[in-house]
Amino acid sequence: MTQDMLEAGPAGAKVLSVFDFDGTLTRHDSFVPFLKFAFGNRAFTWRMVRMLPSAIRYLGKGLTRDELKATLIAAFLTDVEVSWLEQKAGQFRAHFWGRLMRPAGVAAVAAERASGAQVTLCSASPSLVLKPFADHLGIRLIATELEVANGRLTGRISGSNCRCETKVLRLEAVYGPLSQYRLRAWGDTRGDHELLAAAQDAHWRHFHPAWQRGRFRIETIGSQVKRATAEDASREDEPGTDRGPDNPRGA
Repeated sequence: MTQDMLEAGPAGAKVLSVFDFDGTLTRHDSFVPFLKFAFGNRAFTWRMVRMLPSAIRYLGKGLTRDELKATLIAAFLTDVEVSWLEQKAGQFRAHFWGRLMRPAGVAAVAAERASGAQVTLCSASPSLVLKPFADHLGIRLIATELEVANGRLTGRISGSNCRCETKVLRLEAVYGPLSQYRLRAWGDTRGDHELLAAAQDAHWRHFHPAWQRGRFRIETIGSQVKRATAEDASREDEPGTDRGPDNPRGA
């Protein structure tokens, strides 16, 4: 962290350090491997085969990423006991911590905690799956919530998938306006751009090997987010544009 970054934000402000999980602190996605671990190879393979039509629609841009994720959750987690999922999540953390986590990322989380910063994970993966990881790291967790009824999962997401602008909104719901903090953030995909744009100290694929970081420049994130926001605003002003809950971007 440079001196300029330390001085960014309100004078005397607390530091809020926010880490994405999948791909940032981990070597790869955690949710699909968790499903394979929890359900076993045979059940996992059968349910994934049944998802092939949805996957093909996604590749053909007939489904959004959020819609594909909703289909995945419905296929695996409908009518599943919460207590069973929590048990499997704890076992998954215990079995896969060493091979899943990036040591440099784990060390960075520990360093942020030691510095006195408020530290949280902010992830699109289900909170029930990530809670054992957050607990082991000793930090807070903000993630996608799953709908529960009578102790069982309904197979639906509660609220919104925690990615893109939803990450910023969820953080502000917990911590208040982010402008009151010196915000540090770590991310690795398009779903982290809004979070990184809000930070005074933003890190793109910081724990990846150099060859995996690509040529993406962190300085371009802010302009991309502003451009997307402006495009959304222009669509909102167009006559007949539907921006209701089922069509948040009017497309």
